[in-house]
Amino acid sequence: MSVFSAARHLCERSGWTLSNLKLQKILFLAHMVHLGEKGEPLIREGFEAWDYGPVSPDLYRRVRVFGSSPIRNIFHGDPPPRSQSRIETLDEIYDQVGNWTAGQLVRTTHRRNGAWDKAYIPGAMGVPISNEDILQEYQDRAAEQS
Repeated sequence: MSVFSAARHLCERSGWTLSNLKLQKILFLAHMVHLGEKGEPLIREGFEAWDYGPVSPDLYRRVRVFGSSPIRNIFHGDPPPRSQSRIETLDEIYDQVGNWTAGQLVRTTHRRNGAWDKAYIPGAMGVPISNEDILQEYQDRAAEQS
C-alpha cells in the first residue's frame, strides 16, 4: 500500500489527532511489525533516518504544513487501504501505541542498535533505513520478549 493510504487510515483511526511526528513513528512501528509477522513491507515507500527518528520523506513533505499540530484530511485523492492484513497491522499498532506521547514514540524508534540507529548520521537527511535492518530490529525485539 502507499504511505498515504496508510497515513489516511491512521489519521482517521485517531480522529484526526495525530501530529506528523507521531504519525511517522506509529507508521514505522506498524511497518516493522508487518515486515516481521507477514514477511513483506507494509508500505511501498521506505523510511529515512532523520534526527527525530524514522521518517517517510514523501509523507513528511505532504503533512509538514501542519507542523506539530494535528494533521487534517489532506488525503482526499488517496484510497483507503484494501488489504485486510495491512489494516489489521495498522489497527493493532495504533491500539498499542496510539496514546503514547511523541517523546515515548521517539525513544522507542531510537532503539540502540536498531534500524534507525544503524542508519542515522547526525544532521544528515536522505539516509535510507533498510528493510533488512528493520526486520532485524523486529526479530531482536521479539527475542527479548520471549
